[in-house]
Amino acid sequence: MTLDNRSDTFDIGGERTVHRLGYGAMRLTGEDIIGTPDDETAARHVLHEAIARGVNFVDTADSYGPCVSERIVGEALHPYPDDLVVATKGGLLRNDDGDWIPNGDPDYLRNAVLRSLDRLRVDSIDLYQLHRPDPDVDLEDSVHALAELKDEGKIDHVGLSNVDVDQLERARDIVDVATVQNRYNVAHREDADVLAACEDAGVGFIPWYPMAAGELGERGDALAAVAERRDASQYQVALAWLLERSPVILPIPGTSSVDHLRQNVAASHVDLTEDDMTALE
Repeated sequence: MTLDNRSDTFDIGGERTVHRLGYGAMRLTGEDIIGTPDDETAARHVLHEAIARGVNFVDTADSYGPCVSERIVGEALHPYPDDLVVATKGGLLRNDDGDWIPNGDPDYLRNAVLRSLDRLRVDSIDLYQLHRPDPDVDLEDSVHALAELKDEGKIDHVGLSNVDVDQLERARDIVDVATVQNRYNVAHREDADVLAACEDAGVGFIPWYPMAAGELGERGDALAAVAERRDASQYQVALAWLLERSPVILPIPGTSSVDHLRQNVAASHVDLTEDDMTALE
């Protein structure tokens, strides 16, 4: 029996309705997510194609490039369509070795938001996410800074990334949390408890590496079998599994290829059966 109760949309913060399959703009940079892409015209074309195919949720971050992805999103899509939600993240730096270094200092976050506003060419950011808690800064201090920026109208909705359930609840004591972005896919489900907490609270859950970046592990055989039955690729099935897994999940597969983008968007039309879902469990 084909499942037929899947909602294709989600209301971020209870206000902004998006199609649940979005686009992650991390790959619109150079190699290893550093520097500019080889062809910025092609990168902008990918964004235009996403919008043309009905995607209205785009996720980026100031550390992608750094600053490159946000700039390209602003250049390519501004003025934004009325229904487009552009999300970005701050609080994670890159050093010369390409390491990711948290910085949750409130003053740093305030300046980061101001810079993101400029690159995205907006007066207020639709969804701003703390990219990762800083072990050297109280989470409450970081979240209070974002709450204040929301009160000032520079952020419409606040999100978190790479948090556990306790951190989510502590943040929710301070501000309405609209989304959580954690690693989660058919092969890596360690944050299932965070997903459950998001379901209970009506918080959107944005899985990064939604297609497991090719690391399908022991799920590979099951994915291959389901993909053959559904006349789809394994990656399309992995995305369809996320869409079926929970109504709060908002996958954001990223690519720098128009062809891959089209294949990813087509995953929203892959119908899985109860037997398929059981096989993938």
